[in-house]
Amino acid sequence: MPCRINLDNISIVLHQPRHPENIGSAARAIRNMGIGRLVLVSPQNYDISKVLKLATHVASDIVEQIEVYENLGQAIAGYGYVVGTTARLGGQRQVVNTPSTLAEKLVSISRENRIAILFGPEDRGLANEEIKYCQALVNIPTAEFSSLNLAQSVMIMCYEIFIAGSEDNIRFIPRLANQHELEGMYDQLKDILVRINYINPENPDYWINKLRHFFSRMQLRSKEVNIIRGICRQIDWYGKKTL
Repeated sequence: MPCRINLDNISIVLHQPRHPENIGSAARAIRNMGIGRLVLVSPQNYDISKVLKLATHVASDIVEQIEVYENLGQAIAGYGYVVGTTARLGGQRQVVNTPSTLAEKLVSISRENRIAILFGPEDRGLANEEIKYCQALVNIPTAEFSSLNLAQSVMIMCYEIFIAGSEDNIRFIPRLANQHELEGMYDQLKDILVRINYINPENPDYWINKLRHFFSRMQLRSKEVNIIRGICRQIDWYGKKTL
């Protein structure tokens, strides 16, 4: 089956996975669906022999090339689009896609942008602190019991991405600003908005998270991030000049 999605630009990122067997099963799942990159962030109880046992020889190359990072910011810095998976809804998780809807969006984005599909720890999922990095959220619908095994969730997402990429639904999406560029912009915005008393200095992240949601919907490009940062620099310069 020909695949029109650029699977080389898609990575599965497991944040603080607790069980090496789940890592191995996830590696096998992504191999089944043609994805080749698995990223781990601060894995707990990491045992490569247990990982390989569940991955089997089929996905041993995936395991051998696993990228391991100490923190999430480092792991996703080079990605232009980050998708967070969540079982919980409400609060900061208002706009949530189904796997099939999200997968269709990723087909076009993947042509020019690196995409990270982010999964949280088995026992609690992604916290709000991790959700803030995501441009989109996805929820796997279930019946009464919403908790899925980590590897099962990985397989469902990878399957939907593969199926969506096999259909003729491509539209062009240019290269987006990566996470490193976006975080620099948010830090600069927070600094300048606090200094001009636009946001409360005692709880700036509350307001910055609202801006994160706003800009995430716009899918900013690098040049647009540079424009916003340039405006911030000009405001800073003018403020110092008038003092």
